[in-house]
Amino acid sequence: MASISQGAVPMLEVWRGGLLECVHQGHAVICDAKGVVAAWGNPNAVIFPRSSAKMIQALPLLETGAAAARGLSSQHLALACASHRGAHVHVELAGRWISDLGLKESDLRCGAHEPGDKTERDRLIETHERPCQLHNNCSGKHSGFLTVTQHLKAGPEYVEIDHPLQKAIRAATEEVIDESVAGWGVDGCSAPNFAMTVGAMARGMAKFATAREGHGAREDAMFTLARAMAAHPHLVSGEGETCTELMRAMGGKVAIKGGAEAFYVAIVPEKGLGIALKIVDGGYRGAEAAIAALLSKIGVLDPAHPAAVKRMAGVQRNWRGLETGFYRLAQGFPG
Repeated sequence: MASISQGAVPMLEVWRGGLLECVHQGHAVICDAKGVVAAWGNPNAVIFPRSSAKMIQALPLLETGAAAARGLSSQHLALACASHRGAHVHVELAGRWISDLGLKESDLRCGAHEPGDKTERDRLIETHERPCQLHNNCSGKHSGFLTVTQHLKAGPEYVEIDHPLQKAIRAATEEVIDESVAGWGVDGCSAPNFAMTVGAMARGMAKFATAREGHGAREDAMFTLARAMAAHPHLVSGEGETCTELMRAMGGKVAIKGGAEAFYVAIVPEKGLGIALKIVDGGYRGAEAAIAALLSKIGVLDPAHPAAVKRMAGVQRNWRGLETGFYRLAQGFPG
């Protein structure tokens, strides 16, 4: 298997003192229903999509009938695809969801971590409370997992690779990306994450983008999930976060999702396009610049919008507020 850096191209440059200090390199692919429309780097680079795959992982939630049986709202579905900040709105919705299932926080298998939301973090400190699993950025995904598990009357260890839920997710993944997964690893939230090529993930996102209601359970599920994400950007990530700000900047017309180690995807229904990109050094700064640049290139994000500008180019300052350098898109990207 080729190195992930093989064939990568520069996407973002960081300058200091008149010298190029850092270059973020990566791979990116744009697909439509017929295949690759444009590519930078190596479309065949094998990656873990990490949390960018959450809309695929949520397909069984709708396709099994579990979501309908529980009367889940579009807010629930957006949270199922989220990597949220653990703000009160996220924790409260996940908590009610679990409670409505007749389950407890301890039934989750995602683990606990400090919330990214500063208000909630400070509240926990002030009240001497410890973070719980509801604060985990994946608690919505796991609430969806538990909903399917309960609906199928399957066992409680739903993150095990041989669990019926994970078998369904693997099958859905391979059907959506049109290739066998290249392997699997354990994600930060303990669930399996399936490896694939960047091009395959872009192809899968194009299927979400072109899905239409009334054309079968799979397309119905894709259509519904993508629009739930775009309709509730604050649930998918959180205030000040790239996914939330860019989706708002595009007026709810596009669903985007980041994943750990600098992976990003976008679902663009009005253009029928799917985007996937990976920054090989795992730097979010590069991934955020690249997704904004690609969305601007295809004409769905105004490059002059403040949410786009601050990610594609800007001044770097130190702790005293002194200007120390700048960052900009690499020459020739995205062209």
